Amino acid sequence: MAEFGRLRRWPAFWIILGSWILMNVTFAYIFTYLAYTSGDADSRMSDGLPPQLLLQQMAPSAVPETFTQGMALFGGALVLILGALTLGSGYGWGTWKTVLTQGPSRMSTIGGSLIALATVVVSLVCVAFAVDLVAASTIAAVESQPITMPGAAETAHGILAGVAILGMWVLAGALIGTLARGPALAVGLGLVWVLVVENLLRGVASIFDPIRLLTDHLPGTAAGSLAGAMRSVEAGDTPGVLDILSRSESLVALGAYAVIFAVATLWLVRRRDLS
Repeated sequence: MAEFGRLRRWPAFWIILGSWILMNVTFAYIFTYLAYTSGDADSRMSDGLPPQLLLQQMAPSAVPETFTQGMALFGGALVLILGALTLGSGYGWGTWKTVLTQGPSRMSTIGGSLIALATVVVSLVCVAFAVDLVAASTIAAVESQPITMPGAAETAHGILAGVAILGMWVLAGALIGTLARGPALAVGLGLVWVLVVENLLRGVASIFDPIRLLTDHLPGTAAGSLAGAMRSVEAGDTPGVLDILSRSESLVALGAYAVIFAVATLWLVRRRDLS
């Protein structure tokens, strides 16, 4: 509970979460609706998709797949920042040195931070899903379309995919924050990896097959493949969304990365000197 109290007092905490909710609604619904109302299938905003297909993407029944499309890249980058700030700032401000030498054990304290981050991710995914349902239902009502809610199985799959993607990235941020022992360097390194390095490696793999096995199982590849596997409605090119791994392979990879990142974070904090 103490870790939740620390997080919710940060303005950065609410800015990061609010930014993702706003970006999610803006790119998934507002821009798509503007492209739909323009009626121009050749416009860059519509990615060449016909208006009827754009309307399908914004239907309430399509929310489980629509709300995961931006998580692989932009949502992942934001929660990675959150993870890096949560663990890295404790070193930058000297908080961990004070707390871990006078309070509970290192494992319980850092473990509590990781549990708090995991709980935040689950809550964020559920809130984003609810917000998207409201946005999709509003558009359906305005366009005189039937308001058909997604089924229980589709909803569970969508929420599970969102938690797997964002959970992996927030734990990656926590590990980088621990490695860097500070928030600024950790955020920079994390963003460079998410936005630049993985894309460059996949580009190299397209012309140099020997490294394809590695690039096909990178964290961003697994996250992008899971987002891609959620699609049932044809869509344009979405940054970070891939079709390299199957849904089951993506879930296994993301789960493995999440465990590795969490265990590595706990091990580093336990073994290293705090100074």
